[in-house]
Amino acid sequence: MPLPKAELHVHIEGTLEPELALALAARNGVELPYADTEELRKAYQFSDLQSFLHLYYELMAGLRTERDFEELADAYLARAAAQGVRHAEIFFDPQAHLARGVEMGTVVEGLWRALGRSEAAHGVSTQLIMCFLRDESAESAMRTLDAAKPYLDRIVGVGLDSAEVGHPPGKFREVYEAAAALGLRRVAHAGEEGPPAYISEALDVLGAERIDHGLSCMKDPALVERLVRERVPLTVCPLSNVRLRAVDILAQHPLPAMLDAGLLCTVNSDDPAYFGGYVDDNFHAVHETLGLSHERLRELARNSFLASFLEHDEERRARYLAEVEAYTFE
Repeated sequence: MPLPKAELHVHIEGTLEPELALALAARNGVELPYADTEELRKAYQFSDLQSFLHLYYELMAGLRTERDFEELADAYLARAAAQGVRHAEIFFDPQAHLARGVEMGTVVEGLWRALGRSEAAHGVSTQLIMCFLRDESAESAMRTLDAAKPYLDRIVGVGLDSAEVGHPPGKFREVYEAAAALGLRRVAHAGEEGPPAYISEALDVLGAERIDHGLSCMKDPALVERLVRERVPLTVCPLSNVRLRAVDILAQHPLPAMLDAGLLCTVNSDDPAYFGGYVDDNFHAVHETLGLSHERLRELARNSFLASFLEHDEERRARYLAEVEAYTFE
């Protein structure tokens, strides 16, 4: 059994495996330019974030009904459980679906069919985080937040994702203020392709409680000191960083230096269907390629529960942390 862990940075649309993508497209009459699974898998080669996003949105077109979203989430949760995930805080991108005429209720209700039974079916507790697309307008983000209001009993927080360069966090100040007023937790992608200043801006302007990625903080020693001092979690995605060329090869990944600096790092899968591995695959990769010891892996797993939004259930968090401490590596 893999090391128990929480996954805090996974886009549910990015768990769409080629087989399911083609099956959903066929079921919903969506034409894709791929003859079969093998041909589609060949398209999963990316030069940067934008080249990935093109395929990501293309395949998303097959997601139309509550059943589609339920099947997508259930498939992820089954894989996550097999990878040792005990708690998952899952991102979804409603604007990408609303733009295709798929209603917010279809997305949330469909996902919740799977999430609502996840503990019983998979032994995985879940929370749902709604992300805004940063390459869309702030007005669109605000409309999306309004559309989500009937479903806030199922949404724990908001995030910010998609193409980072040229889209600073401050653009979304008002919608984050509105989300905070609604009692929603706040996270944001920053410092993947963007500069360290985007991380500071996400903290200071958006009130982000966690930073997704955060790699570029290592270029700013003062920012590193702040992140350590304030115990701001960073949800790092090593295999994703390599596939999107944020890091040339895994051996050059800054994760060991980040941990040595005292940063509260977690390891996650991001978009695992596209980036060559789910969360425990990422743990294995950093162990084997970066030489992280078993105790460092235990630290990463411990961090994942400490960084999770489980304040409403500290008993559960303590139980998960006890599982991490009791784990015996083979």
